[in-house]
Amino acid sequence: MLYQNLESINLKFNEQKLIPIVVQEHKTGQVLMMAWMNRTSIAKTILTKDMTYWSRSRKKLWRKGEQSGNTQRLISLFVDCDEDCLLAQVEQIGPACHTNNKSCFYTEINKS
Repeated sequence: MLYQNLESINLKFNEQKLIPIVVQEHKTGQVLMMAWMNRTSIAKTILTKDMTYWSRSRKKLWRKGEQSGNTQRLISLFVDCDEDCLLAQVEQIGPACHTNNKSCFYTEINKS
């Protein structure tokens, strides 16, 4: 495992200055959700260890669980080889999805 500090990574943000992040339960590996981050939310997450994202619909930062109480504590943060996507491993408290499901990925398509 290669450790780098954030300043040494050339993150590739999209036109809205956002980068996608996949969020995974650190103990089970279950993918919980996908969200968006900007530089400020990344820095705040690293500083506080509370997962903080950018809400595209509300156009503001939001800390996971600030309304629901279903929080995510950062365990580790990775960047992919192209530096255009992040992966967070978290400790999830309560459901990750606003529908009260453990994961946002609960609907299977084309099951035979």
